[in-house]
Amino acid sequence: MVFWEGYVSDEVMGTFAPIVVYWLYAGFFQLLPPLDNYRLHTRKEEDAKNSVPLGSVVKGVLLQQVVQAAVAHLLFLVTSETGLVGTEIQPSVLIQVVQIIIAMFVMDTWQYFVHRYMHINKFLYRHIHSQHHKLVVPYAIGALYNHPLEGLLLDTVGGAISFLISGMTARTAVIFFCFAVVKTVDDHCGLWLPGNLFHLFFQNNTAYHDIHHQLHGLKYNFSQPFFPIWDKLLGTYMPYDLIKRPEGGFEARLSKD
Repeated sequence: MVFWEGYVSDEVMGTFAPIVVYWLYAGFFQLLPPLDNYRLHTRKEEDAKNSVPLGSVVKGVLLQQVVQAAVAHLLFLVTSETGLVGTEIQPSVLIQVVQIIIAMFVMDTWQYFVHRYMHINKFLYRHIHSQHHKLVVPYAIGALYNHPLEGLLLDTVGGAISFLISGMTARTAVIFFCFAVVKTVDDHCGLWLPGNLFHLFFQNNTAYHDIHHQLHGLKYNFSQPFFPIWDKLLGTYMPYDLIKRPEGGFEARLSKD
C-alpha cells in the first residue's frame, strides 16, 4: 500500500515523482543560507570558475527532464498492463530490495563506462560532456545540467536499462528512481554537512565527485551515482583528504596515500 494508490498509477508516479523530488531536494539546497563553514568551495570560487548562469542551468535541466519523462512514459507503456489507477501484484519487500540493489549496480556499470568514454573520446568531451563540466564548482540544481544527448544516453537510458534488467515493477521503480535522484543531487550539492547519511554510508559522495569536477581530477572518479567499484577495479579511483580551510569550509584534496 502506497499513498498514491487509488489516485494515480505507479507508472505516472514513476514518470513524474523523480522530477518533483529533484526540484524539492535541489531547491532545499538552493534556499539554504550560505553555510560557508561547510562549503567545499568558496562563493568567490563558484562565481569565478562556473561559466554558466543559473538560468541557463535551470533550462538545461528542464529540457533533460522533458526527455526523461517522455522515455519513462514509453517504457512503462510497453512494460505495464495497468491502467490509469490500476495496480499489479507486488513482490515481497525482500525481492524489491534485491531488485533495487541489482538496479544500483547496473546503473553504476552503465554510467561508469559511458561517462569514462565521454572523457576518453575528445570529440564527445568537447562537444557533449564538457557542458556538465562548465560547473567546475558543482551545486545541487546543476546535478542534471548536461548536453541533451548525454542526458539521454547517460541518465535516461541508464535508468531504463536498470529498470529492465532488475525486473522491478513500476512501484519499485518509483522508489529506486527517486533515491537515485536524491543521491545525484546530494553528490553535486557542494556542501559537507555534519550528519549527512550519504557521506556516512557511501564512499562515492559529495567530496568524491567534487574531485572529478576539478581539472586535476578529470581522469579519475568516474563512478556515479552509488559505488566506486569500477574506479577501484580499473585504476581510476582517486582517494581524497578533506582539509579544513582556515577561512572556513572544507577542501577535497588528492590523497597523499
